[in-house]
Amino acid sequence: MEILDKIRILADSAKYDVSCSSSGSTRGKEGSGIGNTVPSGICHSFTADGRCISLLKILMTNYCIYDCAYCQNRISNDLERAAFTPEELISLTMAFYKRNYIEGLFLSSGVVVSPDHTMELMLRILKTLRIREKFKGYIHVKIIPGASPHLVHEAGCYADRVSVNIELPEAENYPVLTPQKTQQAILKPMDQIARNILENTEERRISRHAEHFVPAGQSTQLIIGATPTADGKILSLSQKLYDRFELKRVYYSAYIPVSTHALLPRLESPPLLREHRIYQADWLLRFYQFRAEELLSAEENLDVNVDPKTQWALSHMELFPVEINRASYEMLLRIPGIGLTSAKRIWKARKLSPITYEGLKKMGIVLVRAKHFILVGGKYYGNFALNRDYIYEAISERKDVLQMNLFQEIDRRLGLENKKDDPSKILQAARLTSALISEKQIISRSSGGEL
Repeated sequence: MEILDKIRILADSAKYDVSCSSSGSTRGKEGSGIGNTVPSGICHSFTADGRCISLLKILMTNYCIYDCAYCQNRISNDLERAAFTPEELISLTMAFYKRNYIEGLFLSSGVVVSPDHTMELMLRILKTLRIREKFKGYIHVKIIPGASPHLVHEAGCYADRVSVNIELPEAENYPVLTPQKTQQAILKPMDQIARNILENTEERRISRHAEHFVPAGQSTQLIIGATPTADGKILSLSQKLYDRFELKRVYYSAYIPVSTHALLPRLESPPLLREHRIYQADWLLRFYQFRAEELLSAEENLDVNVDPKTQWALSHMELFPVEINRASYEMLLRIPGIGLTSAKRIWKARKLSPITYEGLKKMGIVLVRAKHFILVGGKYYGNFALNRDYIYEAISERKDVLQMNLFQEIDRRLGLENKKDDPSKILQAARLTSALISEKQIISRSSGGEL
C-alpha cells in the first residue's frame, strides 16, 4: 500500500480522539538537533465537524484486537485497514517537520497482538525520533491500557505529554461495551504516571540535570452520550481524576454513531451542545474554584439553554445580588458574566476607587447576564427584581422558543386558533400581549432601584 493511502486511512481513523492539545512543555534545540518545542506547543488544524486536531495526528495502525462497541476501529467493523512500520512513521514525521507542515506528533494506535507488543512498536518510534533523528519537537503519545509498567515509564521519558483514555464514565459500562477493558486497567497506568511525575518533580528540584518525565502532564478522554450516564456523574468522575491524578485536561467527545450496536443509542446527530456545556462546567472545576457536587447532583443533567455558572446562580438566588465593590474574589468568580480576567480587573480597580456601572462596561464583563446578579454602589440594574423564572427567560439561549410559547399562550387564552381574522379578537390579542410582556418586565424603580 502506498504511503499516501496509509496517511489517508490512518489520519481519518485518528480524528475521533480529541485528547490532543499542547501546553506546558519546553524543549530547546541543542547542538545538531532538529526542531524545538515552545510552551505554546504544537500547531492545530480543524476537522470538518469543528474538532481541533494537531498535525501530525495519526494512528500507527487501525488494526485492533479489541471489539469496543463505540469504536470505529473495532475488530468486528468492516473498514479499510492499514499500518505504518516504525521507520515509515519516523520518515514521515521528519519529512513533514522539515517542510514546516507540522510542529509535533500525536501518536496513537489500535492494539495489535497485545498491549505490550503495540507499546514496544510505539516506543521504537519515540526513541528513534529523539535519539537517532535528534527530534526536539512536541510529542504526545497514547498509552495502551494493559501495557507493562516499565514500557509506560519509558514512553513518559521520551514524550512531552501522554494520555490514557478512560472513555466510559461508569465501570459497569465496560463489560458490555468494551469487554476486553476494565476501568481499573485504565486507572492503573494513570496512577503510575501521576506518581512518576511527582517523583520527577522532586528529582528536578534537587538537580536541574535530571531528565524530564512527561513535562506537559497527562490527559484523558470521556465519551458523552454513548451511555445513559447523567452529566452529574461525568463531572464527579472528572473531579476525582483531577484530584487524584492531577490531570492537565479531561477531554470530552460527543458520541458519534459509528456502529449499529444494539446497546448504543441511535442518534440523529452528535450531542455537541451537551459536550459544550460539559466543557464549560469542566472549566469551572479547573479555574473557578467550583466543585462538581456544587454544580449538579449525581443524577442531574446540565441545562443546555444556559451556561453552567448561570444555572448554578439561578439555583442559588439567595446569594444574590452581591455588591460588586465589596464581594470577595471567590464570589466575583461565581457571578455569571464575570470571567477570570474581568474578576482580576475589578479586584484591582476597586482598590483605587469605587466601581461604577459604566466602569464595568469597560472591563469586558457580559452585563447582559451579570446585571441580574449584582449591585453597583447599592443600585440594582437588573430588569426582573431577582425573579428566577424571568431572568432565565431573558438570558436563555432559547429565546425564539420562549417567544413562540408566548404567542401560543395568547392564542390559547383567546381561542384564536381558528379566528385569525376576527378584528375584536385581534384587538384583545394586542392588549393581552402588552399585558404579558409587561408582566415579564417588572423593573424595580422605586427607591432608585435599591434593594
